[in-house]
Amino acid sequence: MRDDDRPLTPEGKEKFRVAAKGLARIAHRPDVLLTSPLPRARATAEIAARAFKRITPTVDAALALGSVAGIVAALKTHPLGATVAIVGHEPLLSALLAHLLGAVHGERLAFKKGGAALVDLPDGPSSAGRLIWFLKPRVLRALAGD
Repeated sequence: MRDDDRPLTPEGKEKFRVAAKGLARIAHRPDVLLTSPLPRARATAEIAARAFKRITPTVDAALALGSVAGIVAALKTHPLGATVAIVGHEPLLSALLAHLLGAVHGERLAFKKGGAALVDLPDGPSSAGRLIWFLKPRVLRALAGD
């Protein structure tokens, strides 16, 4: 089976279910939840959607095999004040985070599976933003209180 076609494992689902509960405790429900169309990301986005309640993931092909520029273009289609959550893949997500922060080296901002970051982009995704937090999944699971 190709890596892109692999489903999220039962253990991965359970770990992220707890992490998503922790995430929902510290972050407001996003206005938009974008996800890659690949199976693991879609399953992860569905779990996040249940944790945040009353949100439906929107598939965006740019999050699968796209580029940082493609994701930034997708972000620009949403209102400036919108909170947009993204479920995607490494190393593209760390490269996106680096870009959004005006950093050069995305590998220093690598996400662990199920990790999350919150970035404030007051001038939109084309300008450097401010990192509010960057959390590993074990921290999110601890925040869940399970």
